[in-house]
Amino acid sequence: MSKKVDFLKSLNGLSEAELVAKIQEDEMRMKKLVFGHAIAPLENPQSIRSLRRDIARLKTALRKVQIGA
Repeated sequence: MSKKVDFLKSLNGLSEAELVAKIQEDEMRMKKLVFGHAIAPLENPQSIRSLRRDIARLKTALRKVQIGA
C-alpha cells in the first residue's frame, strides 16, 4: 500500500491545470497499454488495472480541487 500512499502524497499541492495534464497523459498511456495488450499479451497485465485506478485517484483529486474541499 505504500505505492498508493506515495501517489496520493504526490498529488497534494498540484494545481487544477497540472492535474488535468496528468490525467490526459495517463489516459493516453492507458490507451497505448490496452491497444498493445490486444495485439500481444503484456508481461504484466495488472499494470492496466493499477493505471486505471491511478487515473480514478487523479480524477478524485481534481474534483476535490474544483469544489474546494
